Amino acid sequence: MIKEITDATYEQETSEGLVLIDFWAAWCSPSGSIPPILEEIQEERGEKLKIVRIDIDENPETPRNLKVKSIPTLLIKKDGEIVKKRLGYNSKEELDEIINKYV
Repeated sequence: MIKEITDATYEQETSEGLVLIDFWAAWCSPSGSIPPILEEIQEERGEKLKIVRIDIDENPETPRNLKVKSIPTLLIKKDGEIVKKRLGYNSKEELDEIINKYV
């Protein structure tokens, strides 16, 4: 299951292991097409990958600190360090290819 996080929980939730963070907003239609892909990836990857989402309207501090200027934006963190940033819609195949580099 994909977990919704906040500015207050961002560091704690993304500091260990391999984490994919989805920055989104309700008004952004491409943001709405990503969750089914992320759910499928989460099912396949299990405990090897944690996936979290953060609503930029309700949590503006984290995107501002990370210079997230457009959505959807996906970040991949490994052991607390950002290793990849992707802007816009990404297919499952594209995301699998990226994730495979860090598993």
